[in-house]
This record gives sequence, C-alpha cells and structure tokens, in this order.
Amino acid sequence: MDIQDTPSSFEGRLLIGATGSAAVAMLPMYIGALRSVFRGSITVLMTRTATTFLPAHTVGLFADRVVTGEEAATWPRENHATLAAGHDLTVILPATANTLSVIASGAAPNMLTTTVLAATHPVAFFPVMTGEMWGKPAVQRNVAWLREDGYHVYDPASGPRYDVVTGEFIDSPQPPPPPRFIEIVRRLMAGNDASGV
Repeated sequence: MDIQDTPSSFEGRLLIGATGSAAVAMLPMYIGALRSVFRGSITVLMTRTATTFLPAHTVGLFADRVVTGEEAATWPRENHATLAAGHDLTVILPATANTLSVIASGAAPNMLTTTVLAATHPVAFFPVMTGEMWGKPAVQRNVAWLREDGYHVYDPASGPRYDVVTGEFIDSPQPPPPPRFIEIVRRLMAGNDASGV
C-alpha cells in the first residue's frame, strides 16, 4: 500500500466486548489491524466463556486494558457504570446467538450485557455462529429487535471454515474482514451513521 493510500488515523475510547465463541481467538488480529490507524484507547471486556477460548493475559498483550470482572477487588473501578461512561463506542466481536438473545430481551446476566444496557453511546454487534444458527427465525427476530432498539448489527461475512463434524471446509458466517471492521469503527467513532447491514 502506498503511503498516500494509508487511511488517516482516528481516536476515541473503544470498548470491545468478547463473548464465548471460538472466533474470539481471532480478536488479537483485529486489534492489531486496528492499531495501524486507531490512536485511541482499547479496553476489552471478556465474558467468562470467552476466556476459556482465549486467555485474558493474551488479550492484554494487544489491548490497553482487559476486564473480566473475575476479581471482586476490581469492581469499584471496573463495573458496568464506569465502563459505559468511560468509552465512546462499544463493539461486540464476536457476538454469539446467546448474547444477541440476552440483550434483545433486556436481560443482564454478566458484566458485558449489563454494560451494554448502561451504555448511552453507540453499540455495534458482529455476530458469529454457524449458518444454521444464523438462519433460525429466532436469531433473525433478535437481530431485528436489536436494530429496532437502535443498536448496530452487522450481518456476518461468508467464508471457508473447517467443520469438525465433516472434516472439510464449508462456507460459513464469520467476522468481517479487518479493513471492513476498521471502517465501521471509524464511522461510528465519527458519529456517522453506520447502520448494520
């Protein structure tokens, strides 16, 4: 890429919510790509299940701060209210079917979902699940409800994924390519409408 083609940098306070999908293993790649143009702070809020796929200390090598809510001693300074107030944008990458359902219903069983409910800034979801799950009416209904409530939900990209059942690569929903993810974050940080599609 020519230097003059390099996108201009941008700033802000970004909160990335990481949920319990195997796709969370790709999160360091997304943060690394984001660092090439993003000059703001990146906090990652991980659910308990997310940390079973990707250790929090590994994410800490890429993010400015990692929050899991595991240690009660951190709760006074790292809670849903401080996290919501301390950031300009929240993105959930990856967003599981369970997370979409919980937030669409207004429930708050963990620190991530509670933080989303407390947020007054834009919140964007990047769903990742199997094609069969993504196509279910219940999942699509939850996506529609989230969009009606003002959240940004981005349809997954399609690409090859190894299927442990068949032992073959199959076409499956997955996170957007990092350049697309960065552009969405940039637009939302700038206050431009980046409605989920």
